[in-house]
Amino acid sequence: MTRLSGITPSGHVQLGNYLGAVRRWATEREPSDLFFVSDLHAMTTPNRPQRLRALTREQFAVLLAAGIDPDALFVQSDLAGELGALNWVLECTCSFGEAARMVEFKERGAGQDGARVGLLTYPVLMAADILLQGADRVPVGSDQGQHVELARTLARRFNSRYGQVFAVPEAVVPRTAARVRDLADPSRKMEKSNPQSPGVVFVLDEPDVIRRKFRRAVTDGLDQVRFDPDGQPGVANLLEVLAACTGTSPYTAAGSASTYAELKEAAAEAVIEELRPLRERTLELLDDPAELERVRAHGAKRATERAQPRLQAAFHVTGLR
Repeated sequence: MTRLSGITPSGHVQLGNYLGAVRRWATEREPSDLFFVSDLHAMTTPNRPQRLRALTREQFAVLLAAGIDPDALFVQSDLAGELGALNWVLECTCSFGEAARMVEFKERGAGQDGARVGLLTYPVLMAADILLQGADRVPVGSDQGQHVELARTLARRFNSRYGQVFAVPEAVVPRTAARVRDLADPSRKMEKSNPQSPGVVFVLDEPDVIRRKFRRAVTDGLDQVRFDPDGQPGVANLLEVLAACTGTSPYTAAGSASTYAELKEAAAEAVIEELRPLRERTLELLDDPAELERVRAHGAKRATERAQPRLQAAFHVTGLR
């Protein structure tokens, strides 16, 4: 069983990314699991080349620092040749209607002359990511389930039309992790694409910066430290973060502080200690670009070795070779 997980460099890695995905990838991975930085996906919206390059390096370093196996980690664009070739084959297997029905395109691109064609076709590229690496399990949130379903459809159609080449992947729902909300607005998720929010905690933030963000976290006027996500979302968010970093439940965490100030301080310190080894190791990697490039090249080589047999088989059965 091969699971494939990716992270898009649309912003700096934040606390929600780490507690909700990256930490779990590192601690719960199976020997056949694969991980990648999906920098090509980041191009569906306007981007600055220098920033994209820097964010890709940073996210690759964060995944390595978290403990992801270098053999199982790669950057998407390092397989641009293989992906581009299979992407074209799959685009010729996919109908326009199937691509246009994707919710993300309908919400962000349909009817807008300035929308990039890549926004329409990137679910096909996502299918190429999955099928090229032979993944049969794809851990996704509810917003990505439709894309995995398209990959399943294309794999079945291709296999039926040309011959058995691709595994038909399944979407799997990851084990529930901490639901980290924006500290300044607990009605919304903490997002790396929202860097201007004072409530977003990034994994490379300095400890004093983290403390300031937690001290300014939105709570309420009830002055009751209890876990009530509906009635006290700001307090509940702090308790979820504290619990995730200390290995307890939010209900247990609620008993560790009697005031909001104590809760904010406890949550901040727990986050600082949780992120400390990750931050230190990531900065070490970023300070050694030659070593980082060596590991990246190794990951690209391994990913290419996994991809080539399927790509060649797809070319053969479609008459391209």
